[in-house]
Amino acid sequence: MVGCGRISQRHSELLGKKQIDGMELVAVCDLKPERAKAVAELHGVPAYFDMHEMMQKEQVDVVTVLTESGNHARHVIELAPYGKHLIVEKPMALRLDDADRMIEACDRNRCKLFVVKQNRFNVPVVKLREALKAGRFGKLVMGTVRVRWCRTQQYYDQDDWRGTWAQDGGVLANQASHHVDLLQWMMGDVESVSAISSTALVDIETEDTAAVILRFTNGALGIIEATTATRPKDLEGSLSIIGESGSVEIGGFAVNEMKIWNFANPEVGDDTVLEEFSVNPPNVYGYGHKAYYEQVVRSIREDTRALVDGLAGRRSLELINAIYESIETRREVPLRFIPHRSRLGY
Repeated sequence: MVGCGRISQRHSELLGKKQIDGMELVAVCDLKPERAKAVAELHGVPAYFDMHEMMQKEQVDVVTVLTESGNHARHVIELAPYGKHLIVEKPMALRLDDADRMIEACDRNRCKLFVVKQNRFNVPVVKLREALKAGRFGKLVMGTVRVRWCRTQQYYDQDDWRGTWAQDGGVLANQASHHVDLLQWMMGDVESVSAISSTALVDIETEDTAAVILRFTNGALGIIEATTATRPKDLEGSLSIIGESGSVEIGGFAVNEMKIWNFANPEVGDDTVLEEFSVNPPNVYGYGHKAYYEQVVRSIREDTRALVDGLAGRRSLELINAIYESIETRREVPLRFIPHRSRLGY
């Protein structure tokens, strides 16, 4: 595991406590010795302060990269020549050309690249995806995600990279990136985006609040409402899909609770969906990480494509860059495009 910051707590808990069948934590690395030592001592594994030293001394099959978003690309590209499979936290990179370089490096060195999108494995999300694939919605009309979370100045002051263009991005690139991925996964390719943003309650370079309108290639519309300026605590992380034959809304603070399940043509089991497909997670990361790691193991053992590989991770990154481009230019931005004004990653 490379990077022992805030998100590493969730990853090291699963791996260090051997909650993933067939996978265990064998070493951790961080440039800050106190962080690496804290995680290492908790799980009884060696601590390193140089990832190359770790790779040369330890026998590993997979490396999980949990460093700052702006460093994901550099670390993945430097690790790829070791030929070990790589897992990288969201977003996989900040710049599209960096994402392309990551994919190329992993392809060249014949190692799989997995991008962490654990909310795709949430119980209600899986159920919604099944309904979409079965055609129960008919013509899609609108898809909406709402991220109303609380991140105070204290959160951003924990590390000097938080809330910067070069290393992090704002609520869209960081906290809401999972929800952007889910919306695109459910609704399909995006034709164009229009967006506005503000920095409402904290002192950072990037936005803490944004509103986005999307036009999908299938004719449907989409809305992204994202803010970390909710006070005094997290309110929701939700997803809703509306079609000509049905409406579904998943709520909770981590897209974890089925709120609405209505279809014009009811099927057996519909009356118990709200009860059966809701799970209360212990934190905003949800329960999806366990299922995510389990599919990584399957993909490696069976040599099958990951649900969220480098190409899938790039797809949502392209959309996020297009949103930032729209914010900067104050214009509707078409997909596919080449970023000119987006500041993400610079």
